[in-house]
Amino acid sequence: MATIKSKVLILCSSLILLSAPSLSSAQNTLFSKQNTAQKEWVGQSAPDFKLQDQSGKWHTLSQYKGEWVVLYFYPKDNTAGCTEEANQFKSLYPQFLKSNAVVLGVSLDDVASHQKFSEKLGLPFPILADEKGTLASKFGIVRNLGITKIAKRESFLIDPQGAILYHYTSVNTQTHADQVLKDLNTAQKK
Repeated sequence: MATIKSKVLILCSSLILLSAPSLSSAQNTLFSKQNTAQKEWVGQSAPDFKLQDQSGKWHTLSQYKGEWVVLYFYPKDNTAGCTEEANQFKSLYPQFLKSNAVVLGVSLDDVASHQKFSEKLGLPFPILADEKGTLASKFGIVRNLGITKIAKRESFLIDPQGAILYHYTSVNTQTHADQVLKDLNTAQKK
């Protein structure tokens, strides 16, 4: 019984830390060190996927061929940092659309959780349910917290041919969406 209580306490503490909007990358490495291999994603083809969004609609990366894709992973629905990040993407969503970019949020939560989270925030973009962590595992960004797993807060900017142009490993939830939009606009000018 004490072991279960300890694990629950660790899980809750971990989720609180992960949801804090102002975590520095030094604090974010409490659970795992940044992997230098993550930088190897830039220039590589993004792995395809087939995941459902908050409405039960299926999405694949290949259906967005010819468009820019912002694929942002976040740890958990309805936590402070994840709510902040989603709201930042929501506020800039019209500008992403003008830049021919699709925004896709992804976490290991299920479709029902995503539906509630999306309705609560009025999100205009899909958030994908990677319940088994298949896509997050392909990217190597699953964080094991003992009794549960979550996706690390990382994002990928994917060009219209499906190649990863940017991989964001240190994400500030208050400024990340703006940074991705700036990088997208810069990339489109090249």
